[in-house]
Amino acid sequence: MNTTNMERPVYVVIGATGGIGSKVCEMLACESCDLITCSNNDTKLKALSQKLNTKSYKLDASSFTDVDECIKDVVLKYGRVDGVVNCVGSILLKPSHLTTQEDWNKTISLNLTSAFATLRSSAKAMMETGGGSIVLVSSAAALTGLANHEAIAASKAGVIGLVMSSAATYARHGIRVNCVAPGLVKTPLTKSLTENDAILKKSEKMHALGRVGEPGDIASAILWFLRSQQSWVTGQVLGVDGGLATIKNR
Repeated sequence: MNTTNMERPVYVVIGATGGIGSKVCEMLACESCDLITCSNNDTKLKALSQKLNTKSYKLDASSFTDVDECIKDVVLKYGRVDGVVNCVGSILLKPSHLTTQEDWNKTISLNLTSAFATLRSSAKAMMETGGGSIVLVSSAAALTGLANHEAIAASKAGVIGLVMSSAATYARHGIRVNCVAPGLVKTPLTKSLTENDAILKKSEKMHALGRVGEPGDIASAILWFLRSQQSWVTGQVLGVDGGLATIKNR
């Protein structure tokens, strides 16, 4: 993040209306910063923007053109962009033999293409304005074998590969690229899982700490990566998953 001659950092959150994205925005809105919230859901975006008193931008996160135009507009208005977060994603719990071409394309588009679109536009802008922080979201499913997660695991593993390579590419420009890898988190996206008592209890047992995540668990990790105090942290994948990916629970 460029802190030279800077009073307020400029942050962009793509996927701002989701469970994790909205929590990131709520936490950032409590800080001294300029916040731009982005989503393809116009109704939710307007409501979030009014609630938090932020600038908003409607876009398709998987469109290179849409994301390019958003980041360019931010730089034109504020002179720079210091941090960009992509919280766009989906969940698909199907074995590969039941996964359709449409399922696959949608999963890749939402999870991997949107992450790539965010990276390319943000890096291009940050190279010209003095560096910054890009934070993406992967999944514990990309780090450990979970049944019926083939498509989502593949797309989220792609995010990790993207983080590792781009962190190396852009380090010399002062651009940091990192990601968080959550376990199961209570959000509107996972409502069908977390509001089913049987599934919830089974999921809690899979996480060594005995519970599924809350949006704030993930948002606080994203903010940690975003801040300039972490100027020596890049190319990292932080599991925020209650131990799901790394600990064999009893």
